[in-house]
Amino acid sequence: MFLTISTTGSAERPATDLGFLLHKHPDKAQAFSTSYGTAHVLYPEADAERCTAALLLEVDAVALVRRGKGKGRGGAPDAALAQYVNDRPYAASSLLAVALSGVFSSAMRGLCNARPELPAQPRPLRIEVPALPARGGPELVRGLFEPLGWTVTAEPVPLDTEFPQWGNSRYIRLVLAADTLTLAQALRHLYVLLPVLDDAKHYWVASDEVDKLLRAGEGWLPGHPEQKLITSRYLSRRWSLTRQAMERLELVRLAEADDSDVEDIDNAVEAETESEAKPTPLAVRRRDAIVTALRASGAARVLDLGCGQGQLVQELLKDPSFTEIVGVDVSMRALTIASRRLKLDRMGERQSARVKLFQSSLAYTDKRLRGYDAAVLSEVIEHLDLPRLPALEYAVFGAARPRTVLVTTPNVEYNVRWESLPAGHVRHGDHRFEWTREEFRAWARHVGERHGYTVEFVPVGPDDPEVGPPTQMAVFVTETVKEAKAA
Repeated sequence: MFLTISTTGSAERPATDLGFLLHKHPDKAQAFSTSYGTAHVLYPEADAERCTAALLLEVDAVALVRRGKGKGRGGAPDAALAQYVNDRPYAASSLLAVALSGVFSSAMRGLCNARPELPAQPRPLRIEVPALPARGGPELVRGLFEPLGWTVTAEPVPLDTEFPQWGNSRYIRLVLAADTLTLAQALRHLYVLLPVLDDAKHYWVASDEVDKLLRAGEGWLPGHPEQKLITSRYLSRRWSLTRQAMERLELVRLAEADDSDVEDIDNAVEAETESEAKPTPLAVRRRDAIVTALRASGAARVLDLGCGQGQLVQELLKDPSFTEIVGVDVSMRALTIASRRLKLDRMGERQSARVKLFQSSLAYTDKRLRGYDAAVLSEVIEHLDLPRLPALEYAVFGAARPRTVLVTTPNVEYNVRWESLPAGHVRHGDHRFEWTREEFRAWARHVGERHGYTVEFVPVGPDDPEVGPPTQMAVFVTETVKEAKAA
């Protein structure tokens, strides 16, 4: 397999910056040994106006087979021999994608220590693959790459140039060109879509492939029109893994849509209420209520589940009584923004030891969430489809099981007080439901009874005598903790 990445530049912004981005010097030809062959990186041209990096992958099919146990199914010798003659080792697109990830790992993550400003800068890119398997033809290639900002040239390769009547092979010559993408984005596109086009992988696809797909697809896969096809093919059409990935992608899409407003839509309409004096935003009142409840619980180690862009984490860091604060979100984009908001890269050692951010889906159990004093679900549950709530309930109240859980959610009865909110509309386009006070309390009591928590309810914001507060909060406490306090 052979692939080239080219860029153009000028004296002020030389094309040879590509060497910094790829962490491979243009004056050197380098070889990288792998378990399935050798990957070579070289630069056919490198000057200020134009620079091209080439990746040549020499596949050793015998070495690829010998990575396994050397036997076929059942250990039969004929099955072992079959591995040397079938086409599984020659899933070359998959091998090329793995080589890209290994040889250009820093570039794919958008890291450049020597020139840290470069990875975030879009630059003119041209990527060529002379022969690429494409099950679906040029139409599928365009359907996969054009929505991502690429100009696509996909020329079918004939089976035999001397006999054109034989038609075309399943291979194409691929040329991609773009001016608005970063190199990291381009590499992540290739890492996912090359094996998708081939519709084959050279290794067994296990559950960790879902995490790989979501990491490489961050920022583009949740909204891709061919998301389902990409996910299914990348995961070798394994139905259970595809379903898991699609569910997590939907959660990412909802979370990223919600992140478009830093303080939530319900806080924006707050400005219409009360008097001429500027009111305290509802988001601030909500955070104040949460911090007050956490202090009253005596919690020191706190989880912010669905932390979004880190506003609550930032508030908790101001109080030294919270010795460990963990922000969890399904959206890597939100976590990146939270990291910038918190200035984690410039935070002192003592302060940085108190805070962690990591990606996780609340629809699945996660061992990292166990053992904490308290957990907060602030404006989270209403973004899930109702059939998904039981999974969240078990992951938080059953598996993680913090001593105290705080849950806030909009009170739909209060919506009539928003003059700019049309009747029958929820406060945010991604809210799947908004509950009345009675509906929320019935749900909270049911969860408490099922998992051994007692529940108290706290109004957040002005408590209207007719429709209640704009936000309602449930404080869950494990029954054992409550009994200990009473004693």
